[in-house]
Amino acid sequence: MTTAPPPGVPPRPPVRVVGPELGLAGATTTVVALATIGVAAVVSGPAGAAGAAIGAAMVLVFFGFGSVTVGAVAAVSPAASLPVALLTYVLQVVAVAVTFSVLRRSGALGTSVEATWVAAALIISTLVWSAAHLRAATRPRASA
Repeated sequence: MTTAPPPGVPPRPPVRVVGPELGLAGATTTVVALATIGVAAVVSGPAGAAGAAIGAAMVLVFFGFGSVTVGAVAAVSPAASLPVALLTYVLQVVAVAVTFSVLRRSGALGTSVEATWVAAALIISTLVWSAAHLRAATRPRASA
């Protein structure tokens, strides 16, 4: 048995797990995160910068992982992509809560990490990621 298509049938294009949405959302969020970290450093010093960096990193890591996961599932089984997207969202919320819990229990919040900047960077980065991802996903693509 061969995996080659029958004669006269064009081969299927390769499956793309990561689309342009991830690149645009990641790049845009990184730029805004760096600006947020800079503002936090000026306003609150190293503790603010550390908090902003942690908040932005959480968004980049958790949302990036979620985007790759949903993209991989959608490439294999489009019908399963919605349940996986919902599960991924729930896991992202749990991961954020666990991260805050670990920071709080470690004693870092309030001393070497400013909680206000963690939350501010998390919210700002989430809004930027969502807007950029939505923009990339709804932008018309040129056919090849």
